[in-house]
Amino acid sequence: MKINWKISIILGAAVLIRPLMSILGVTEIIGQPYTSLGLTLLISIVWIGTVMLTKERRPILTLVMAGVSYASFVIILSGILSALSTGEIQGPLTNPLAVLSVFATNIIWGLITGSISWVIMKILN
Repeated sequence: MKINWKISIILGAAVLIRPLMSILGVTEIIGQPYTSLGLTLLISIVWIGTVMLTKERRPILTLVMAGVSYASFVIILSGILSALSTGEIQGPLTNPLAVLSVFATNIIWGLITGSISWVIMKILN
């Protein structure tokens, strides 16, 4: 199975808008859960639209790997930012179950969005 790593990594990196909005305080201004739910919906639409527009042959695998990419990026970013702000690593890197949870959540997200895009692509073809 050939994976479109370029799209998977770009889509995974695009989700870093979530922690960026939190860091900048936008999440607090808009309020929870609206910010998280709205961003999740918007990102899901972007992911689905991207694999449809690029006519990915394996949309499910591509978006699962986008979830893996995002999980990797956010875990690393969390470790770096916590070390810079507090002087010690905090977050998922300090707890193996948290790492597993971050990966599982984002793999499931990729699986769901990939499956939705696959179904839509089958219907449209």
